[in-house]
Amino acid sequence: MTTYNYGDHGPFGHGQGTPDLETLTLFAGRLTEALRAEYPGLIGHGQVILDALAESADDGLPPNRGRIRTALEAVAIVASAGTGSLNCTRQLMHAFDL
Repeated sequence: MTTYNYGDHGPFGHGQGTPDLETLTLFAGRLTEALRAEYPGLIGHGQVILDALAESADDGLPPNRGRIRTALEAVAIVASAGTGSLNCTRQLMHAFDL
């Protein structure tokens, strides 16, 4: 018997596909708030993600994964383990399958 909990990998779950745009925008907002509290110099990266999601909502096309990936990687390089910023970053990376 295993103690691993398959299928419970954060708020997005596992194998459920990409969350809807509203959920992604909500979580990107949480990332931006965490950045504001922990790393004010990185707020711009959170705003890039929010802008890409807003653009996607406006034009009906998928979000620009390249812009989102670049912003998330920039945060992941700086954010320390155990911070809300890194947690949100990892969950968004998982949600976008990056």
